[in-house]
Amino acid sequence: MKKATLFISGDVQRAGYRTKVVSIARVFNIKGNVQNLPDGRVKVIAEGEGSALEQFIQAVNIKNTLIKVRDIEKQYSPPSGEYQGFYKLVDEGETDERLDTAADLLKELIHVTKNGFNRLGEKQDVMIEKQDVMIEKQDVMIEKMDDNTSILKDFKNETNQNFNELSNNMVKHDTDAQKRMNAITIELSDIKKRLSILESAKV
Repeated sequence: MKKATLFISGDVQRAGYRTKVVSIARVFNIKGNVQNLPDGRVKVIAEGEGSALEQFIQAVNIKNTLIKVRDIEKQYSPPSGEYQGFYKLVDEGETDERLDTAADLLKELIHVTKNGFNRLGEKQDVMIEKQDVMIEKQDVMIEKMDDNTSILKDFKNETNQNFNELSNNMVKHDTDAQKRMNAITIELSDIKKRLSILESAKV
């Protein structure tokens, strides 16, 4: 067991810092208390196991929208064992913990709401830009489709033309072949006749 007394400076008062310290202490099973000091700092007395205590000290070094810890002064000493839990000390004139927590939540809600609207506006701008890009892409695709349609039509016409030419060539070829076959048939008939005459002459 070790004991650490921390003097924490920065934006740590009226920002919900003590409530967060209490929550963190319970996570690490730290005993002690936290209180505001008149000079604007926060004092923390923490007792716990060595590694858990060091992790607690690191965890309370908070820097976010409302809380900004600038420095943590540490003083170590033997543990007293007098603390049964971890709690927030409230001086006379301070609000109680529930009101303090409510004020913290209200501050965070205001901050998130403001940032949320700003981010919503940014997201809308981004969405509009994306829509413009998509419209441009659609226009390009339509142009490409028109070009492709024209190319397909030309290809179809050219194919039909080639097919017709091929068909005509085949018909012409068939006609020429038929004429040659007829001529060959006539020539064969003449040859047969001559052979017959020659054979008759030999006899």
